[in-house]
Amino acid sequence: MLSVIIPSRADKYLQKITDDLAAKAGDEIEIIVVLDGYRPDNFTLNGKTRVFHLPSYPGMRACVNYGMSVARGKYVMKLDEHCLLDQDFDIKLKADCLPSWLVIPRRYRLDADNWQVIYDGRPPVDYMTIVNRDNYLHGEIDNVRARERADIPIDDLMTFQGSCYFTYKYYWDNLIRPLDDEHYGPFANEAQEISNKVWLSGGRVVVNKNTWYAHWHRKGNLYHLSHEEKRAFDESVKNGRTYCADYWLNNKWRRRIYDYEWLVEKFAPERMKM
Repeated sequence: MLSVIIPSRADKYLQKITDDLAAKAGDEIEIIVVLDGYRPDNFTLNGKTRVFHLPSYPGMRACVNYGMSVARGKYVMKLDEHCLLDQDFDIKLKADCLPSWLVIPRRYRLDADNWQVIYDGRPPVDYMTIVNRDNYLHGEIDNVRARERADIPIDDLMTFQGSCYFTYKYYWDNLIRPLDDEHYGPFANEAQEISNKVWLSGGRVVVNKNTWYAHWHRKGNLYHLSHEEKRAFDESVKNGRTYCADYWLNNKWRRRIYDYEWLVEKFAPERMKM
């Protein structure tokens, strides 16, 4: 079984994504919605969904950690609450996932109101690279690598967006978990925390171009925060980014078998030395 964990913060597309997951999965699936300090209106369970409520708005990382802790599947997938899935996405992801892999589907852009993929001439997102810019390990779309490696269906990628990732439950439990909300805060650098743990411990992060998801990119005040809450949110993200850069660039993770410099040399070093 696959357990899909969805951290939710008052998103109007929650019904659509849970119904879409239930309809698109080819094998057994459970959908775990973790509510970040709120309760949804007019939300109907579809028979495959379990809902858990965390009080006091603990944030995305806490919701993911809780969802993973109650997951019953052999496989786990974290998914943002505003994503459209490919048919039989779960079967396609399982087909190309080894025990120490983290797998990312090809990413398209979502027209959320019409619940369909946007086809506007831009290519799908297959690759992202970590760029150290002003002591911030920022994930950027890597179209150069995408063109160079267009014919490779399962391929290495340095990092990803964070809206969707798939792996074995025991791999999550024994290597990745828990996401560190003490130092990163609730939201900053989720993908870099995870991908660096996988790569530097000898695992592999891969893109699977045989399947896809489409993600809606929201703009503005994402969490309906007050002015004071927004200031605290921004400060938390800033501190989390600073911590992330210091932690990985200075090789402070004790479970690593490679230093961060190894990862830089593996992925397009000239483009990253900015």
